[in-house]
Amino acid sequence: MTDTSRTRPMTKLTKRTIDALKPGQRRDTFLWDGELRGFGVRVKPSGTKTFIIQYRNLEGCTRRCVIGQYGVLTVEQARGLAQKKLAAVIDGADPSAERHAIRQGLTVSALCDWYLTEAEAGRLIGRNRRPIKASSLAGDRSRIELHIKPLIGNRVISQLKLADIEHLQGDIAAGRTARLRKFGRGGQTAGGIGVAARAISTLRSLFNHARRLGLIEASPATGVRIMASQKLKRYLSAGEIRHLGKVMTQMEREGEHPTGLAAIRVMLLTGFRRMEVLAMRKEWVQPDDNLVRFPDTKSGPQMRVAGDAGMIVLEAQALHSNSPYIFPADWGDGHFIGVVRVLDRVCARAGLDEVTPHTLRHSFASMAAAQGFSELTISGLLGHAPRGVTQRYVHLDTALIIAADQVAAEIARLLDGGELRSMREIKQARTLATLRAVA
Repeated sequence: MTDTSRTRPMTKLTKRTIDALKPGQRRDTFLWDGELRGFGVRVKPSGTKTFIIQYRNLEGCTRRCVIGQYGVLTVEQARGLAQKKLAAVIDGADPSAERHAIRQGLTVSALCDWYLTEAEAGRLIGRNRRPIKASSLAGDRSRIELHIKPLIGNRVISQLKLADIEHLQGDIAAGRTARLRKFGRGGQTAGGIGVAARAISTLRSLFNHARRLGLIEASPATGVRIMASQKLKRYLSAGEIRHLGKVMTQMEREGEHPTGLAAIRVMLLTGFRRMEVLAMRKEWVQPDDNLVRFPDTKSGPQMRVAGDAGMIVLEAQALHSNSPYIFPADWGDGHFIGVVRVLDRVCARAGLDEVTPHTLRHSFASMAAAQGFSELTISGLLGHAPRGVTQRYVHLDTALIIAADQVAAEIARLLDGGELRSMREIKQARTLATLRAVA
């Protein structure tokens, strides 16, 4: 490539010599410093004057790197910066390549796209050393598209600092990305501490994946302090459960969806998660052992206990159709999905606010605590992931089944208005329900 620039004889750069430097009509003009080799000033035909350095990198190629514009920097400030950069070149640095890498560097948006693609293909290992679950990935995608990309998607990762990540968290919490939602459940995308905390957790996780696999040198989210959210502790009291049972009985007589009502009862009687109940297949249920064998849950494959009161509903529900699912869909071959709408209608009739499927799970745990069971036992009943060495030794033994029986029996007693008063009566009711379903 032909160099069309014009070079002036070397002299010490001063304010006077630079002010006197005139631009060429069609070419850049260079004036090099007579004292610091490689330090100079470039004048564009437009008249813009910029301090630069020129050097040879380790490969022997000549490179130029801009230091700053004259007027913004004084001659002495630019000389000091030039000395530092030229000294770094001696140690093997390449300031021009580094500057180009920053301008062309990996952006947050590009890394997010990489993460979603790799995770969807099952090539990224998540919790419990297993591929990231589709449900988890759906949440990550939502947080990336709604919060992370709009605020810092165009930022180059190598230029991000910890303060930028915490500032992002504050912006999300303050509702900067809040907007009306055009699809899906809920009316809008809001901010808040919980939303911000989950978004930053997602961002930190994908940075860690990229660092581990060599895409980035360091994670700018290392050491970030994630906001502590105020977790909802809503659960139904004994009186609310009793009232809920009365309303469900009345609405069942009026024609409310029987599958939805049965699913609500199972969630309350077992403490199982919503999708664990709705997607439950008949072959997973082992009534004689009071077990449900889930091939996959939020915490991986699990065997979970269910009390007799819960098994009454499951066994009876399983005989209502030829579907492989305990709770079949009204149409098609899938499972039932409308339990939230049924629960909303029931709670509206009952005058109960802020009740979700997870509230039913909390209610089961609260009832277990009220009956004196330990945190370790309750954790085993709920299928929580082990958090310590001791928890690894919680097995599906007789004691855990007895605990599930007692908790489910008390909840069933409240739901049925006190009609079921003993374990023997519950077992009799279980047998009777099975016979009725067969008939």
